[in-house]
Amino acid sequence: MKTALITGSFDPVTVGHTDIIRRAAEIFDSVTVALCHNTEKKYMFTPEQREKLLTLAVSGMKNVKVAVCRGLVADFAAEVGASVIVRGIRNPVDSAYEADMATINRGLGSHPETVFLPSKPEFLHISSSYVRDMIKYRQPLDGIVPEEAAEYLRSLTV
Repeated sequence: MKTALITGSFDPVTVGHTDIIRRAAEIFDSVTVALCHNTEKKYMFTPEQREKLLTLAVSGMKNVKVAVCRGLVADFAAEVGASVIVRGIRNPVDSAYEADMATINRGLGSHPETVFLPSKPEFLHISSSYVRDMIKYRQPLDGIVPEEAAEYLRSLTV
C-alpha cells in the first residue's frame, strides 16, 4: 500500500488545497493530511479551528485522514508510513521553494520522495492569505473555501 503525506498550515483550508488532496487520493492508496505549525507565520485561526476546518473539508474522501504534525515533516512521514510527500505548485515561486524543501526532506528521516502536482488554472489565484483577506473585508467565500468547511468558517468570523 502506497501512502502519501500532504502537509500545510491550512490557515484556512482552500478549494486549491482540497483539489490537490482529492487528486492525491486518486493516485495513492492512502493520504494523510498533516496540519503543521510554521514558526514564521502568524495565524488567523487556532490549531484546533484549523484542524476542524481541514477535517470537515476532507470528510467525504474515504482514503484521507487528518493528523497533526509536530516536528520535522520527514520524521512525520516515517511515523505515518508515507514514502511520498505531495505538494501543490501554483507558480515559479512555489516551485523553487518546494524544490528546496524536497531536497532537505530527502536528506532527513526516511528519505521521502516529493511529488509535485500543478494547481489547476482555476485555483492559481487562491491562497490562504487571499481567503484571510476576503474574511477580513467580509467578502463572500463561495468558490474559494470548501463548501464542507464554509459554514463552520463563517461561524468563526461572524
